[in-house]
Amino acid sequence: MADIIDYKIYGDDMQLVEIELDPQEGVRAEVGALMYMDNDIVMQTKAEGGIFKGFKRAIVGESFFITNFVNSGSGKSRVAFSAPYPGKIIPVNLIDFNSKFICQKNSYLCSANGIEITIQFVKKFGAGLFGGEGFILQRLEGNGMAFIHAGGTIVEKFLEPGESLRVDTGCVVGFSTTVDYDIKFVGGFKNALFGGEGIFLVQLTGPGKVYLQSLPFSRLADRVLQAAHFTSKDESRNISRGFIGGLFNDDKRF
Repeated sequence: MADIIDYKIYGDDMQLVEIELDPQEGVRAEVGALMYMDNDIVMQTKAEGGIFKGFKRAIVGESFFITNFVNSGSGKSRVAFSAPYPGKIIPVNLIDFNSKFICQKNSYLCSANGIEITIQFVKKFGAGLFGGEGFILQRLEGNGMAFIHAGGTIVEKFLEPGESLRVDTGCVVGFSTTVDYDIKFVGGFKNALFGGEGIFLVQLTGPGKVYLQSLPFSRLADRVLQAAHFTSKDESRNISRGFIGGLFNDDKRF
């Protein structure tokens, strides 16, 4: 049974979650997520569950180690964690999802002690090969609170039985285990070649809840890399022009 924790989320586009712990209550978090903590919080970093579970976490893009934060004092203490890039923090009560929730790689932020982070293999070969997140997703298991983060604005949808939604492969954050995850070809030669949305879309079929993000980190990273590439080219051109111009100006002085 997971610890019962109180929490508050601060901020809008650069959020943090502050968790209030009673004596001996604890929370676990991805390594590097800590923002601040009270004096009575004891921090312990270890390969939670042993080496094998550490390797399983590494497969889904998380750290080999998990850091536990336990309130060792006699009163309430607080510890806070922040998301690694602009976006939102989503509180997920696993009790509302029959104790299991599926989410994309690298989305886990923190959770109450007692929540297990395991791997979820994509059942269908095509979905794993072309679905954007590979063959492996994250599965959170337990009966308490977990917190995941995503980029941009979060859209929450509930799909009725048989209702389907097609989504860009990077925009899926998480979903109920009752939701079927598959991929579909976008259709049409021009759509596939020139549409700019990739060849495949994820198809989610209900029943169940789905969380979507407007700005996947992969999309943000691509734009940053493109801008850096163009900036580098422009700087190279400017240096070359300045050097050549300097040669001509020197010639004029003679």
